[in-house]
Amino acid sequence: MRRGIAATALVASLALAATACGGDDGDSGKADGPVTITWWDTSNATNEAPTYKALAQQFEKTHKGIKVKYVNVPFDQAQNKFDTAAGAKGAPDVLRAEVGWTPAFAKKSYLLPLDGTEALAEKDKIQPNLIEQARFEGKTYGVPLVTDTLALVYNKALFKKAGIAEPPATWADLRKDAALVKEKTGADGYWASTAGYYAQPFLYGEGTDTVDAEAKKITVRSPAAVKGLKEWQGLFEGKGLHKADVTADAYAHIQDAFVNGKVASIIQGPWELTNFYKGSAFSDKNNLGVATVPAGSAGKPGAPTGGHNLSVYAGSDKAHQEASLTFVRFMTSAKTQEQIALKNGTLPTRQDAYTAEVTSDPGTAGYQKVLDAAQPRPALPEYSSLWTPMDSELPKIAGGKESLDAGLADIETAMAKLLPDFSK
Repeated sequence: MRRGIAATALVASLALAATACGGDDGDSGKADGPVTITWWDTSNATNEAPTYKALAQQFEKTHKGIKVKYVNVPFDQAQNKFDTAAGAKGAPDVLRAEVGWTPAFAKKSYLLPLDGTEALAEKDKIQPNLIEQARFEGKTYGVPLVTDTLALVYNKALFKKAGIAEPPATWADLRKDAALVKEKTGADGYWASTAGYYAQPFLYGEGTDTVDAEAKKITVRSPAAVKGLKEWQGLFEGKGLHKADVTADAYAHIQDAFVNGKVASIIQGPWELTNFYKGSAFSDKNNLGVATVPAGSAGKPGAPTGGHNLSVYAGSDKAHQEASLTFVRFMTSAKTQEQIALKNGTLPTRQDAYTAEVTSDPGTAGYQKVLDAAQPRPALPEYSSLWTPMDSELPKIAGGKESLDAGLADIETAMAKLLPDFSK
């Protein structure tokens, strides 16, 4: 998952103009001739896209009858662009989709079911919980390409200087450790994000979520949710705890402070590994600590499972779909996933891609260990949209502009509009 990363790729008109399905790019659509498929890659244009583009070129060399028209589409625009393009029957043949998009697009019949196809020929090699997250109403609509989750990342040197031997196991431990770091080193101990996605661990830690999908009930104002979010709110004030940053550049500010040793710990995902290592605090990669997010009062830590699936557009013709399935299998193979992990620092979705070379990176090895605590999202098409009202209200709460009760009431009202058949 990418949160708060500025997109620097193509503008909308270029991305949409580059779509090609059903032979619209001049191909005959016949299986006996060269087929050009269009792939929308939604990865970060600077840190990750070069790897994916090179892999597409590598694929072409070993699959002479298939050409790949590579298009890097800004992540924060891709969901709406694909929705618009598919609705107009002009979507790309292959989409790198954030896991939360898969059920939403499947519900609209935009994605091809992949069960029994070449794309899922090695299904048994992929982590079962990730396959489950790519399913909707009994069918599989994506092949997991990379996975991620949130973890507590920390500066080992600052922790050692503060006399902290182990990363905090609970939020109460985190508060104590933050005070020690401030006292012993002068650096802040912890800097929390005000974004909705980063508040999820506080809900999971109380055994709840924003919604109960099975019961069709909005639970963001339940006693457990309120307890978790009070804990989240309390971590913006206190010794060693950085005050809430509610600016548009908050993500960058937190990241910069961490990689340069100004704050000892933050909650972050593996998509930032390559950027961590560019900072002065982690020129020695072994200084980066990765631990499971602290647990709430329910006793179990938890963080959302993120990542990206490769999906095939249902509106493409047979020749393009067959070529797309071949491409998806190549991109999700163990060898390819290993290359992606080594180049981009992301996490493979299959265990046989965690080779000795991949796990020699301390950050990757650390995140691999915390995956067991990751919590899959419910197969609810609207689920990812529920973070939007949280992103709007949580900064007001953290910044003291709105009470927790009032903010959660506004969030609940917004979620009710997104889920009109859910009770409160």
